[in-house]
Amino acid sequence: MIAREVTVTNNVGLHARPATFFIQKANSYKSTVWVEKDDRRVNAKSLLGVLSLGIVKGMTITLIADGNDAADAIEGLATLIESGFAE
Repeated sequence: MIAREVTVTNNVGLHARPATFFIQKANSYKSTVWVEKDDRRVNAKSLLGVLSLGIVKGMTITLIADGNDAADAIEGLATLIESGFAE
């Protein structure tokens, strides 16, 4: 299992369009992937789960992955978040 903290930098956080990009990216990996904020952990491949966390600009979240491509999943998702979703 691999975990990494990432700070959300785009203006709207993980809402609607950015969350859709995020879950599409998460679904491209075979590993199980979670997003954790405070004491809540949700499946990163679930749009409703990700949206339910209410992640806004400036929040730090933890990405957690477990599986054969876990390192690639963490790196890919962290890069997407750090890029600000090209906004």
